Amino acid sequence: MSKKKKVDFKEIGLDIGIILARQFYKTEYLHYGYWIDGLEVDSSNVHEAQENYAQLILSHIPEGVKTILDVGCGSGKFAQKMLDKGYQVDCVSPSPNLTKHVRRLVGDRSEIFECGYEDIYTEKKYDLILFSESFQYIPYRISMPLSIKLLNKKGSILVCDFFRKKVEGTSPIGGGHDLEEYYEYASKLPLNNIVDLDITKETAPSIDIVDDFLTNTMVPIYNLIFYVLDNNYPKFAKFLRWKFKKKLKKIDYKYLQRKTNAESFSRFKSYHLLVYEKT
Repeated sequence: MSKKKKVDFKEIGLDIGIILARQFYKTEYLHYGYWIDGLEVDSSNVHEAQENYAQLILSHIPEGVKTILDVGCGSGKFAQKMLDKGYQVDCVSPSPNLTKHVRRLVGDRSEIFECGYEDIYTEKKYDLILFSESFQYIPYRISMPLSIKLLNKKGSILVCDFFRKKVEGTSPIGGGHDLEEYYEYASKLPLNNIVDLDITKETAPSIDIVDDFLTNTMVPIYNLIFYVLDNNYPKFAKFLRWKFKKKLKKIDYKYLQRKTNAESFSRFKSYHLLVYEKT
């Protein structure tokens, strides 16, 4: 009898993210918003900010690009937008739960590679390899050489994601490659960096939206759950606190103490849109 595979909490988290995004923000995007001057940082403007982000990426797709590989395509919403713009788009979707959303949005217009990017197998070549908030999840010493291999002779790579800065302290927000180390590595590749746009200021407010949602919605629910458990099932509540002590402490630090906000994001992270040409 084969051993049952454990559920990946990150994968389920993304699936929950789509449900919450639809319900509260009327969007299916999973990426950050791009908060231009004059756009109030409010939950009612999340969809507009995310559309701004999508337009920013579209505006930086090099001329002449026809075929695109969207690596870590999320819900497939941006792939759908690129298809509607006339691009030929294939998707890499390592999450079975997210893939069902991708198929619903793109139908049979795309080939969907249901695997991690490092496990992709195809004879196709592309004009553009796109990483929209997926770059941080793959070691760049794997993703960059593989991307170069999958590019046409004059192909490009577009990365839009955040990186870690070398500063003192511990960030409540995880993820991101070390920016300085990545720059050093990328400089040695057969690529010409034609765009390096720092959009930390415009993306950081998205964290305040998340913080407000956690503070006004998730924290009260969290407290109510333990209020019921402490009063009705005290032994079980005590067991949960002992069994998941480390995880609960992490949740408290990251989500319940209002440390995850735009200010802390800007201190520890640097969000960049990068475009490379193959040389």
